[in-house]
Formats: sequence, C-alpha cells, structure tokens
Amino acid sequence: MYRLEKYIFPIIGKEHIARMEAQDILKVIQPIEKKGQNETARRLLQIIGQIYRFAVITGRAKRNPVTDLHGAIRPRKVTHRAAITEPKKVAQLLRNIDDSEGYFPIICALKLAPLVFVRPTELRAAEWSEFDFETSEWRIPATRLKMKQMHIVPLSKQAVKILKELQEFSGNGKLLFPSIRTVTRPLADATVLNAIRRMGYTKDEMCTHGFRSLASTLLNELGYNRDWIERQLAHGERNDVRAAYNYAEYLPERRRMMQEWADYLGKLKAEK
Repeated sequence: MYRLEKYIFPIIGKEHIARMEAQDILKVIQPIEKKGQNETARRLLQIIGQIYRFAVITGRAKRNPVTDLHGAIRPRKVTHRAAITEPKKVAQLLRNIDDSEGYFPIICALKLAPLVFVRPTELRAAEWSEFDFETSEWRIPATRLKMKQMHIVPLSKQAVKILKELQEFSGNGKLLFPSIRTVTRPLADATVLNAIRRMGYTKDEMCTHGFRSLASTLLNELGYNRDWIERQLAHGERNDVRAAYNYAEYLPERRRMMQEWADYLGKLKAEK
C-alpha cells in the first residue's frame, strides 16, 4: 500500500483501468528506473501486474498490459558475495573464529555458520522452539524462509555442542542470538559482519553470506551429490506442488553429509 500511495496513485491512480496501455504504465516505472532504483521499479511493475490480473478475473479489464512490458526493466545485476573457499584459508578462518573474543552469541553464530550454512537472516533470527535435540534437527518454519517453505537442517554433533553451550546463555529466552541491547530482537547483520571485519577480513574476502558459498564449493569439490547440496542450501523449487513436500527430500543422505562435513571442517581446522 505504501508503494501504491507513493509511486503509483499520483501518476495513474485516477485513470480507468480498462483504458490504460503499456505506455501509461511505463510513466510510473521509467522515472524510478532512471534514478537507479531498479528493484523498486521491478516491484512496482509486479504490483500493477497483480492488480491487472485481478481486474481481468473480475471483468474490470479485458487484458493485462503489463505482459507487454517483459524486458522493459534492465536485468538485475548479479552480485557475487565474498567468500573464502580455499581449504587452507578456510582452516585459518575457523581457527580465527575459535580465537575471537567478545559477545558470546556472536561467537556462537560465527561457529555455527559454516556448520549449518543457512542464510544469515535465518541464522540470526533462530528461535529455541525450532530445535529438537532428540532428533538433532533444526526445523525452520516457512514464515522465516526466503522460499516460503519449511527447511530441515540436520545438526551435527559439533553443532549440537555449540547450541548446548549457547543454551546456558540465552536458553531462557525466545531467541538464540539476542541483540546486545535487548533480548526481544536478534543480532543485526552488521553486528556479525563487524565481528568478521575485526578478525581482519575485508569486504572482498569474506561476508556473512559467504559461509554458504564456502560450504557449497567445498561440498561439491568433495564429491557429494549436487541434489543433496542444493536441497540443504534450501534453493528454490520451481514446481510449487513438489516444493510443498520436498523439505524432507534426501534427509537421510543430508544427515550423513552434514555430520561428515562437520568432521571434515574439524580435521581441516586441526591441520597446521
């Protein structure tokens, strides 16, 4: 509604929906795109398209002119997030994390990141109610996931050990990683990122999202099944019906892979 009121209504809000053409819609989109706000322009086009689909379904318009604007917005630039993937450098990163000092939840978040390699937002906002130590599973609800489908993270023995230690610190609350200022909000991404910077890693070397690339690269190099890796990374499933059921796909294989991965990182870290 905010985007409608700020960008769309002032330009075409009083126009009759059945009389507008693609060029009328471009009057909304192009000025935003020229400012370099490509993502906003893309979202505005998406909103207008949704309204038109509803208009067609309910007989208020005969067609959706947004379909004529495919390719009108410049494609999104692919951003390559910095990540350490060379085994020797990964080993040093793990040792640096172990040697780091500071707010305990931040250190635990950094220790868990390479073991579970979920998205940074999913890790930082983790809640104790999502963890089952009897089955050694972390079940992230669909509401917290980018792809809006539940995701199961098998927990290695090493991950459980870290969680048990963290439980003594924040186990009485809702969040695993509460903010330094308040227990009702999770750590900010910048807070975790700053901890990586304090270890001496620049923005071109490592970021919070880099633990996913680290795991993906090395697991593929170690010869694990690509489907297991992709499922564990919770990459989107294009088939909506299949997506509703695939959260447990390859679970026995992924469980074994996650424990072997944790063992591999432990050996890597121990090698001098």
